[in-house]
Amino acid sequence: MGLTDHYMLWSYALVLWIPVLENILPEQAYERLRPSTFEDDIEAGLSSDAFSLASNIADGDSRAGLDVASKKEILRIMKRQKVDFDEARNIFMQMKLARNGIAPDGRPTDPRAVFFS
Repeated sequence: MGLTDHYMLWSYALVLWIPVLENILPEQAYERLRPSTFEDDIEAGLSSDAFSLASNIADGDSRAGLDVASKKEILRIMKRQKVDFDEARNIFMQMKLARNGIAPDGRPTDPRAVFFS
């Protein structure tokens, strides 16, 4: 009785464990050696009508592209929540503002804040 005799059991185990392992394992096992460019960012899906990188490319912008840490987080949001780039960018910014004590309406969440009207 080998491993192949219980293929249904193994199939069931794989179906249960693959979603769990996707969240545990790193999304990429390697890092690029060269800095990314705006072309790479467009190929990765990090551009839209509201956030166009085409003008950067057309103008010959020599910068290294978008922020690496932010790109990774936005790509992770896009993959896990199955949203497009604009929605993932919005979610990312809301999370970043919340970490810095800023409410969605732009006001500080600090109870000691004083507002003048």
